[in-house]
Amino acid sequence: MSEIRNYKGKCLCGEVSFKAETPHKDVGLCHCTMCRRWNSGPFHVVEIPFDALSFENGEESISYYRSTDYARRAFCNNCGSSLFYHGDQIPEISNKVYLSAGLLDEPTGLKLAGHIFCASKGDYYEIEGDLPQHENVG
Repeated sequence: MSEIRNYKGKCLCGEVSFKAETPHKDVGLCHCTMCRRWNSGPFHVVEIPFDALSFENGEESISYYRSTDYARRAFCNNCGSSLFYHGDQIPEISNKVYLSAGLLDEPTGLKLAGHIFCASKGDYYEIEGDLPQHENVG
């Protein structure tokens, strides 16, 4: 069984703050075109169960952008921070969110585990190192 971790975090302006108690998962780095456009670069994510995420304040300040017919992206409508990706119309992952690792209060105890959607990475950088690289989803 995975170790349970308690995370806290907030957006750039602090309007949206949250906590999550969840089994440990390390950080994935998504290189898909949509994540790069949404996040202005590869998107560092931590997968957590949707029901493990609770908002301490600012839930009313969260806006959603439906980026596809099957997923939405959450952001703070005050400062614009990218909060999480939610494949709410994808049965296999509708019970999970992919939280922006950059929002978490440190120390997180996390490490980068690998890369996904490498086939669509930007042409302005290289993926270096020995971590797993998946052409599409890992």
